[in-house]
Amino acid sequence: MSDWSIRPAQPGDEASILGLIRSLARYEQLEHEVEATPALIADALFGETPSAEALVAHVGEQPVGFALFFHNFSTFLGRKGLYLEDLYVEPSARGQGIGRALLRALARIALERGCGRMEWSVLDWNTPAIEFYQTLGAVPMSDWTVNRLDQ
Repeated sequence: MSDWSIRPAQPGDEASILGLIRSLARYEQLEHEVEATPALIADALFGETPSAEALVAHVGEQPVGFALFFHNFSTFLGRKGLYLEDLYVEPSARGQGIGRALLRALARIALERGCGRMEWSVLDWNTPAIEFYQTLGAVPMSDWTVNRLDQ
């Protein structure tokens, strides 16, 4: 088993996180949609008013995965929630429990912060991810449709 660790993102991690975002986008066949830059990632995570947080997984010193998240709010619960925007582990590092550990770390953060729930989206075709999430007890919200307005 490899020697891996998970820690909160730190200033200086922006380029590594962006590299992992690009790997995720390639996997999802969406690399053409990536507009993020190291400067935008740095501002979002470490700027004057951060809008997101991230955990980074390393094997030795090499970043191999990340989870980027932020708080949302449930009007029905009257409490904040934790929204997982992206979770990704490089194929070479899969099967070691890193994805599960990232999700457990996020669940701990959600509990410590008094969040009412933790949510995320997954592409319908991403069967390996869907099956992985179901092994953790995640329930698909099939009655909901994601809507988006760009720009």
